[in-house]
Amino acid sequence: MLTAPRMERCIGCHSCSLACARQVHRRLSWDTAGIRVASSGGLTSGFEAKTCLACNPAPCARACPTDAFSQRAGGGVVVRKKLCIRCGRCAQACPVDAVYLDPAGEPFVCLHCGRCVPFCPHDCLELAPIPERACLPGAGPEVLP
Repeated sequence: MLTAPRMERCIGCHSCSLACARQVHRRLSWDTAGIRVASSGGLTSGFEAKTCLACNPAPCARACPTDAFSQRAGGGVVVRKKLCIRCGRCAQACPVDAVYLDPAGEPFVCLHCGRCVPFCPHDCLELAPIPERACLPGAGPEVLP
């Protein structure tokens, strides 16, 4: 699972977002990335990375009416873009606002592939094992194997 344990080092360069957009989604805009970096309140308070928490069960998958989002074994989701009708229910269901819609309504979510990790110039990101309990209130108490 992608984590951001050293965000105090982040300078807000968005290299991770651009790497995700380019290498995973074959696009060149951070509107098409599964990871986003945002200011956490100003230059002195730093930045935060907003990524999927690899919920199990995933509320976004439950909300998808076409099964474009489906539960991935071990947490997180698999996305089948061809099935997506761009209804936005996946983004509405995400408890941490980690499903992003581009201006046309196409959803983007972190796939936990780790391709963004080597592009962070300050080593803010890393892939880590999924914790035993990977989700949030309202998503269910299911425990990962």
